[in-house]
Amino acid sequence: MRVPYGDTAIDVSLPDCDVTVAEPPDGNPVDPREDAARAMADPHGPPLRERVDADDEVAIVVTDVTRATPDDVLVDLLVSALREAGVERDRISVVVGLGLHRPMTDEELRTALGEYADLAQNHDAEAARVVGEVEGPDGDVVPVELNPTVAAADAVVSTGMVEPHQYAGFSGGAKTVAIGAGGESLIRYTHGPEMLAREGVRLGRVDGNPFRATLDEAGDVIGVDFCLNVTHGPAGILGASAGDHREVVRDLAELCKDNISVSLSDTYDAVVAGVGAPKDANLYQATRAATYLALGDYDPLRSGGRIVVPARLQEGAGEGTGERRFYDWLSGAESADALYDEMRRGYDPGAQRAFVVARVLREYDCYVTDSESPAVVEECLMHARESVADAVEPGSDVLVVPDALDTLLERA
Repeated sequence: MRVPYGDTAIDVSLPDCDVTVAEPPDGNPVDPREDAARAMADPHGPPLRERVDADDEVAIVVTDVTRATPDDVLVDLLVSALREAGVERDRISVVVGLGLHRPMTDEELRTALGEYADLAQNHDAEAARVVGEVEGPDGDVVPVELNPTVAAADAVVSTGMVEPHQYAGFSGGAKTVAIGAGGESLIRYTHGPEMLAREGVRLGRVDGNPFRATLDEAGDVIGVDFCLNVTHGPAGILGASAGDHREVVRDLAELCKDNISVSLSDTYDAVVAGVGAPKDANLYQATRAATYLALGDYDPLRSGGRIVVPARLQEGAGEGTGERRFYDWLSGAESADALYDEMRRGYDPGAQRAFVVARVLREYDCYVTDSESPAVVEECLMHARESVADAVEPGSDVLVVPDALDTLLERA
């Protein structure tokens, strides 16, 4: 069998094991431009040209290198619609929604945005300024901070990828702006231990999810005027939706779930979880495979089982603020139990990935194979091996999830 690895795939052979492969239906991929154009023509709410004036300054917030969003296509369609409304190119800014991830390089911006790369600026969370506040589920008042360019704009538009997300249920919608172009205050609150422990904060759930509800309210405070999002499965883009941010997420989350869900009734000694580019560039992102599997609606692992993640890790633990905090917590911990107990008392934004990884490592071992950064893996309470075969005990019952980030496991 073949499992994603970087921009290619690796062969995995486990002849001494009983192997089950979780293959989602995956649907029929669409042409991103054609389907996004269709969505723009039939949006949730008024079309974009009716939501802006010719003299508006418009900010388009796009996803960063950690999302496989066809932003060049989506921005082109958004700019065309803005021109129909009389908004010229020199009144349009593109802000890369980094959150606390590293800045994109000039080459990455050219690849991601094509002819619109010259309009782009990397978001700096430290420069964000307060534009309002939201009330959390406990009545806490949380400041909403925003990128200065976005805050000064007359209209805010965004792209996005609606895909399974550990906390928001699905990413996309208002999250691209509220978190991607936001400041540490909202990130700290939504990604803190109290929020992550709340009922309903889980992978694949939108309705009844207080994390998602807080982001949606922040989107309203910011004034996200129009979204153009897509969703995808292992085979490619599955569809697009446009318009009001809540409806866009709900629309695409249902489409995504219909095409990436797999029902299981058994449990396994080991799960091989494929990641691939762009998420396997660093350990921060690649560990999503482990947490999505173990902390989803259906945990397929037996007690004491192991999760095996082939990942390239050419960036090591990761280079952004959040990634560095993630590495510092994990590499400085004596054990997963000690780390979990300490982090329950609080942590800085970005470190939440270390918190959820610690939750998993309290129950299961995690092996990262085929990486370019085995020392980093070993420093972070995980195990490095040269190959998947080296990480799986002979005679194991093994579940292979070729695309762990685009597969939702459900109880049969």
